[in-house]
Amino acid sequence: MRVGIIGAGMAGLSCAQALRRQGHNVIVFDKGRGPGGRMSTRRIDTPLGEAAFDHGAQYLTARDPAFVAQVDHWVQEGHVARWPPAGPNAWVGTPAMNAPIRAMASDCDVRWNTAIDTLSHDGEWRIGDERFDAAVVAVPAEQVAPLVATHDVALANAARSAVSDPCWTVMAAFDGPTPIDCDRLTDIGIIGSAVRNSAKPGRIGPEAWVLQASAEWSRAHLEDDLDMVERTLLAAFADHIGVGSPAVIATSAHRWRYAKVGALHRGAIWNSDIQLGACGDWLLGPRIEAAWLSGQQLAAFMRQTDWIVSEQKLLR
Repeated sequence: MRVGIIGAGMAGLSCAQALRRQGHNVIVFDKGRGPGGRMSTRRIDTPLGEAAFDHGAQYLTARDPAFVAQVDHWVQEGHVARWPPAGPNAWVGTPAMNAPIRAMASDCDVRWNTAIDTLSHDGEWRIGDERFDAAVVAVPAEQVAPLVATHDVALANAARSAVSDPCWTVMAAFDGPTPIDCDRLTDIGIIGSAVRNSAKPGRIGPEAWVLQASAEWSRAHLEDDLDMVERTLLAAFADHIGVGSPAVIATSAHRWRYAKVGALHRGAIWNSDIQLGACGDWLLGPRIEAAWLSGQQLAAFMRQTDWIVSEQKLLR
């Protein structure tokens, strides 16, 4: 089959790789400038050199045997390393969190800077200016329904029922080490997570922290301006540090509207009648591993109907 996938995050690229192994011709479309998504890394110039921040997902875990094998492969390729502050089964991308995504994207035909706002179907799927036998939607749940509502009401309704928590994130570089004896803090007031990004494996540059607000605070302040969010989270962090807090030399803020999703525990959805599928962490669980597994499961569902598509092509 010729398959078009909307979304080059972990789920979309996982599905693309599995389909390519099955022999399909796959093209992936993404509105971003490059690989990352919620595994992105932001780089900021400071007076002490460039600071890097994994401002989305902080780490990944591996439990399912198939994903454990995938992580082992990334280890061998130098794309991930263990990160004990989050537990014995925590891994981070090296030299940045987006390293595994970059490696996956390099093996696929990805059209970056390509926003897909509509899907049309007339026996074949039209994505942008190209036609496909099958279409896969691998974007956050909130973006799925507008794309598929006119084609699959059940899929659209499933996506609408999966609601994501937002997350305000502030990145801060300091002119010296913060007087904190651990590299990861959780649940300190309005800050749900604080991570010393500069201490992760393979990182260089000045002291850099990623401060992620709690879901409750982020939801209540979702439309606040960036400056206010920066000031508030930095003040909360300074209060926690206390005396001896180093000076802030660079900051940036990012609003994740769709950060952590409440999953439907469905794995993936595949409509074989019209060759339309969906995958993503919203279908399985709010983890990077779940996104990868969802993409694999959708590819497995699609494989079961390969022979039907092949027969239809022969009869045309």
